[in-house]
Amino acid sequence: MRAAVLTAYNTPLHIDELPDPAPGPGEVLIRVEASGVNPLDTKIRRGDGAHAKMTPPAVLGIDMAGVVEAVGGEVDQFRVGDEVFGMTGGVGGVPGSLAELVAVDPRLIAHKPANLTMEQAAALPLGFITSWEGLVDRAGVTTDQQVLIHGGAGGVGFLAVQLALARGAHVFATGGNPASLETIRRTGATAIDYTDRTVDQYVEEYTGGEGFDIIVDNVGGATLDASFTAVKRYTGHVVSALGWGAHSLAPLSFRGATYSGVFTLLPLLTGRGREHHGHILAHAAALADSGKLTPRLHSATFPLDEVNDAYALVENGTSTGKVIVLPGH
Repeated sequence: MRAAVLTAYNTPLHIDELPDPAPGPGEVLIRVEASGVNPLDTKIRRGDGAHAKMTPPAVLGIDMAGVVEAVGGEVDQFRVGDEVFGMTGGVGGVPGSLAELVAVDPRLIAHKPANLTMEQAAALPLGFITSWEGLVDRAGVTTDQQVLIHGGAGGVGFLAVQLALARGAHVFATGGNPASLETIRRTGATAIDYTDRTVDQYVEEYTGGEGFDIIVDNVGGATLDASFTAVKRYTGHVVSALGWGAHSLAPLSFRGATYSGVFTLLPLLTGRGREHHGHILAHAAALADSGKLTPRLHSATFPLDEVNDAYALVENGTSTGKVIVLPGH
């Protein structure tokens, strides 16, 4: 099979011929139709993703969608010909999706939404799982809560907005330019331009100074610090997938509110909790098939031979949506 291989950090990925993988017991073999490129993928290529634990030579690619080619022993939930999607590798030493074929743990995948293309399905896993773990697993979002999502037009934030809306919340999302604000409005959320008003101003405007029930931080740094002052007293909850810096919890503590961190890679890194990722993706498929979840794709896809162009597009921040590589092309 052909695959894009990381031979050394901070160098272009190399297209190589590798032996076809075979599914072992408890694995399925998938022909990869589409591989989504996340900012984390580009960090791993540069050698900046130590927490993801990929050592060259390695096949990268975290998200994928494809067709089951073969099924190993002890697998009964998938059959040859099934269309599936998932966050299946590219971290923790597990081979990734930038290859024509990949043998994966079936606990990490779900049947592809019928309403979405392979490219659209490959754009969902990491972003949606992160959103679900934050909004549902940690914060327990419910109907009529006021939810603020930072970076609402980003890869994770765009899906988080749709998930919160689908759960019946009143959703607000921040953006910093006209394009991102318009993207947020089109989802049905209230767009907040963080460049023209202070945190105190928009907390007062949209919550009467009470604070938001749930705040989802997809930015980190000063944005996470500001979230601790914008959350509702006593019952408010802040969730972040980027809480890796040094932060003072005093503002949060003085509000009597709570905080949770999300580290979506844990099941791939530890082998524990993988079934939950598959269950989350089944929820994603149901939402997509009901018309409540649609990813935003970049205007062009990339064949495997142009994978480095796809990575460059994500790294320079000029994409108009999720960038997709087609390993079979």
